[in-house]
Amino acid sequence: MPTRPPPEPPEDPISSANGTFSNPVIGGCHPDPSVCRVAEDYYLACSSFEYFPGVPIFHSRDLVHWRQIGNALDRPTQLPLPESTPSSGGVYAPTLRHHDGRFWLITSNVPHRGTLIVTTDDPAGPWSEPILVPAVPAIDPDLAWDDEGNCWCTFAGIGQVRIDPMTGRALEAPRRLWSGAGGQYPEAPHLYKIGDLWYLLIAEGGTERGHGISIARGPSPTGPFEPCPANPILTHRSTDRPIQNTGHGDLVRAHDGSWWLLFLGVRPRGGTPGWHVIGRETFLAPVTWTDGWPVVGEVNPVMRAPAMPPARWPVPPVRDDFATDTLAPQWISVRSRAPERVSLTERPGWLTLRPGARSLDEPGVTFVGRRQAHLNVRVRAKVEVAHGRGGLAVRLDEQHHYAVEISGRTARVRARIGPLEQSLGERPLPGGPAVLRVETRASAPSPDHPRQEPDVVRLGVEEDDGRFLPLAELDGRYLSTEVAGGFTGRVIGMFAGAGAVHVDWYDYEGHDTALHDF
Repeated sequence: MPTRPPPEPPEDPISSANGTFSNPVIGGCHPDPSVCRVAEDYYLACSSFEYFPGVPIFHSRDLVHWRQIGNALDRPTQLPLPESTPSSGGVYAPTLRHHDGRFWLITSNVPHRGTLIVTTDDPAGPWSEPILVPAVPAIDPDLAWDDEGNCWCTFAGIGQVRIDPMTGRALEAPRRLWSGAGGQYPEAPHLYKIGDLWYLLIAEGGTERGHGISIARGPSPTGPFEPCPANPILTHRSTDRPIQNTGHGDLVRAHDGSWWLLFLGVRPRGGTPGWHVIGRETFLAPVTWTDGWPVVGEVNPVMRAPAMPPARWPVPPVRDDFATDTLAPQWISVRSRAPERVSLTERPGWLTLRPGARSLDEPGVTFVGRRQAHLNVRVRAKVEVAHGRGGLAVRLDEQHHYAVEISGRTARVRARIGPLEQSLGERPLPGGPAVLRVETRASAPSPDHPRQEPDVVRLGVEEDDGRFLPLAELDGRYLSTEVAGGFTGRVIGMFAGAGAVHVDWYDYEGHDTALHDF
């Protein structure tokens, strides 16, 4: 059985005293959630794309308060991501299930390794070496077992094949099942036995504004499937709701008997067409049943909490002093994290980075960061650069990033937007460590100007007395999916371009109130 985190009761500001909670329940680039329940514990996995380690694993006891307990793919043998892996490639859409006393996770490594399965007795890890499943030709694989012990793998398309999950071998030829209610890109299937029927939940419409969730049911895992007359059962397309792109979800029955849906969505800001900058996030909505079909309740930024005893876990520390031997599971790197380039022991009490590439423009850059999880953030890091170049960056991909970097005794801001790169403000430094700082300020949710930016990103340094000296103030839309393309969101962290970069501490503060002042 899984190892439970020790109970710690401090209040978490996510929930308020009147029994409500704030959506998203997992902020930042945590899309494609898949959830399973074991007794009174809930476990959730998300996509991770080109970042290493891959597939973050979360734990909760009330579906609202989630704590990351590990990553399923945290070894290079499990997750090879060569430099040829494109940004927004890598790990897509895991499915997490508990079966026969063991946790099973199936996912795809695109484009290099295809579909793979890992297992564990403890979702905090370690997870097994991967079992490859070559018979699955598409992304978004799902696992479901019937009463006879058959394992059914359903995948984007929507197709299905019966497999041996211990070996990855197909036991029959793949078949087509059901392609949804007519939207493009039928994907994200999850198959459930509920009562005497089998339900097939899928996403369709593409993961942009047309996204939605549809469902069908049938007498067996192979169908035939009858579509729900109310499909799509969830979509925010063609609405002015503050949460958009709702889709790709997973149903879970809580231990109190209630039903819930965890799904992805975005929070676009600014004018037309609206830009989401921190990625697709994980949201929660209640589910009721009418005539044997699930009905998804209203999805709002503030919602009524699940009717079960709250089990609040401490929020992960917003400050890291790098005083441990290993990085916390929230830290991610681009494609790989070679120990000779990322060290907590070279200079005890500091994180030391050594370059794998010369700049953030290159796929082999040494980078350690955390997902931006709030609309307004203030990130500070105390950095010392020894005979080299590096600093603090806001990264979306190789062609879209802002950074405040130190070279010699000068701090300057660099911005890369598509094919254009520019050096902006700079400031001399006295030498020794400097505190670098990034702030984002979200615009109001209903701006008057049709081209209002979603947020403003300010980058600079702190004076000795703690005052912030911005060196540049940049439009945040250029670090958004609507501009850059792809499937990810911003990650804010440290990088090395030359020499050695030493980081004494990293401090993150976030809020979701528009125009919030820190």
